[in-house]
Amino acid sequence: MRNFVYYTPTKVVFGKDTVSQLAALLREQDAKKVLIHYGQGSVVRSGLLDRVKALLQEAGIPFCELGGVVPNPRLSLVREGIGLVRKEGADFLLAVGGGSVIDSAKAIGYGCANDGDVWDFYAHTRQAAACLPVGVILTLSATGSEMSDSSVITKEEGWLKRGYNNNVCRPRFAIMDPQYTETLPPWQTACGCADIMMHTMERYFAKDGAMELTDRLAEGLLRTVMHNARLLLRDPGNYGARAEIMWAGSLSHNGLTGCGSDGGDWVCHRMEHEMGGLWDIAHGAGLCAIWGSWARYTYQHNLPRFYQFATNVMDVPPDPSAQEAVARAGIEATEAFFKEIGMPTSFADLKIHPTEAEIRTLAQKYAAAVGGNAGSAVKIGAAEAAEIYKMAL
Repeated sequence: MRNFVYYTPTKVVFGKDTVSQLAALLREQDAKKVLIHYGQGSVVRSGLLDRVKALLQEAGIPFCELGGVVPNPRLSLVREGIGLVRKEGADFLLAVGGGSVIDSAKAIGYGCANDGDVWDFYAHTRQAAACLPVGVILTLSATGSEMSDSSVITKEEGWLKRGYNNNVCRPRFAIMDPQYTETLPPWQTACGCADIMMHTMERYFAKDGAMELTDRLAEGLLRTVMHNARLLLRDPGNYGARAEIMWAGSLSHNGLTGCGSDGGDWVCHRMEHEMGGLWDIAHGAGLCAIWGSWARYTYQHNLPRFYQFATNVMDVPPDPSAQEAVARAGIEATEAFFKEIGMPTSFADLKIHPTEAEIRTLAQKYAAAVGGNAGSAVKIGAAEAAEIYKMAL
């Protein structure tokens, strides 16, 4: 077991009708004026945005607003938000939505609290010293951004999708009411479940330094998400299943399932970022499309972990004398689950057919983003990434 620091400062307020506590939470943060940040209309159609505004008006808390966040949130809107916050004198950012909205709010927070171009942080040319405080009303279980130190933004010039991690952006509070996820289309629910699983699996497939308790937590989380994703296929209105998945989403990306490891692999995420940047695909779907190819390329370099995953998570019968066969069966079972919930397992399933030139571009952009290569059990550079992309066709 490796040394680790576990830091989770976000106050979670979980359950039905918890949005009613918004004003009290903002007063705890001494918020004087709030920027309400949201997406393209679901919070408007559901009535949530109107309720948020009413709660702030009743509490006498001034606010301004900025909507329009899209999946794979854009740098241009972040810059617009930075200008708006400075113009209006807002001192608190309230993200009402899913991971894209939260990530965009964090980026606005970086830009407001630091001089210079906010993209510098995502280009990893300098570090942020501070972030304007962020609070969350969560409407989508997926990224775990409501408790994480991460934010991913897409720069339209060159279509570069880049992530940045810094503890200063962790939300001060997260209001999490599973009822707000009940109107999501099945595809979006499935994408979220896949993203939650992948955040855990990226940490799980570390080469060494794992600890038994962390492994059991990760395995239990994965099994819980799979079980409840299947329930939601049959009964989308199942509050209990949505609650389990929402809490799993937070725990999958707040650091808990990586304690004691080398930090995890993260190659799939970094490869998918280039896919999302180029084709603007849903993050969870892109991860599912590339994971099986990555797993087949790397499993022999990390066989004990893949064997353990197959037996403890995917219920493949153990056979110590045939570990490779068991590991491969675990990969196949994982892909079968993705297909069961409607997720793709290849580029073809995404209705995308990359050319040789596009594969080279993806691989080169990936290598540039990670500084040459990345990975835990085996280092993946441009050549290896290109091979994995090809395997996923």
